[in-house]
Amino acid sequence: MTTSRRVRSAVLTVGLLGLAACGGNGVVLAGRSTSTTAATAGTGALSSGPNSGATAPSTTRAVGSTTTRVVNATGPDGYGVTDCPPVTGTPGPARTFAAPFKRCIDTNKTYVAVIATNKGVLTVNLDAKSAPLTVNNFVALARNKYFDGLSCHRIIPKFVAQCGDPTGNGTGGPGYKIIDELPKGGYKVGSLAMANSGPNTNGSQFFVITGADGAALPAKYSLFGMVVGSDATIKALDAAGNPSNNGMPPKQAVTITSVVIAES
Repeated sequence: MTTSRRVRSAVLTVGLLGLAACGGNGVVLAGRSTSTTAATAGTGALSSGPNSGATAPSTTRAVGSTTTRVVNATGPDGYGVTDCPPVTGTPGPARTFAAPFKRCIDTNKTYVAVIATNKGVLTVNLDAKSAPLTVNNFVALARNKYFDGLSCHRIIPKFVAQCGDPTGNGTGGPGYKIIDELPKGGYKVGSLAMANSGPNTNGSQFFVITGADGAALPAKYSLFGMVVGSDATIKALDAAGNPSNNGMPPKQAVTITSVVIAES
């Protein structure tokens, strides 16, 4: 296997594929490396955003997220203290919160996210049983219309499409971080997972795996859903990607129109 196809562990920033091998306050995620130099420090990769707005070096491909502060969950069972939004959603977008959300979901119910983009619709079965805190966070943000109008700021072909950063440059987040809920198995094309900047640093940046390279990522990212019946949209997202500059910006703009949660 050539080094360009090798999966490396890296520090992720608030941009799914953010900065690697650099200092700062960004978040970097594990990803592919195009050289034998692996990214081992920094804040900006396949997490929820790149480091301090910078883009990841061309020698690394990671997923990460960056936030300016860390607020630990203080509610029961690991949940936070921010009030839940209405099930029907808020009137307009809210993108800054003092702490993670209270328990807003019922793990005995089924949750489906319908992520509408200018490249098509992704229907995602959310896994509230295996990742209740992560699903709770995503559902609460979606009902706050947090994701509406945001871009997918980093897309690397055959790897991932990273979205959920309000700044659009890989450095943004909701103002808090939540703990990891790591998978026992691996990832697949269509897996929905959180970008991060290291252990227990999840915010709002997430990624969809669009190819085999992404499916080979190490189990260091909270896995909380699986895309179903949306193969054409996954292919369209992948085709919009940029094979250079760690996927930033994509060659074609990708915008999230809305994220609607169906609960049953």
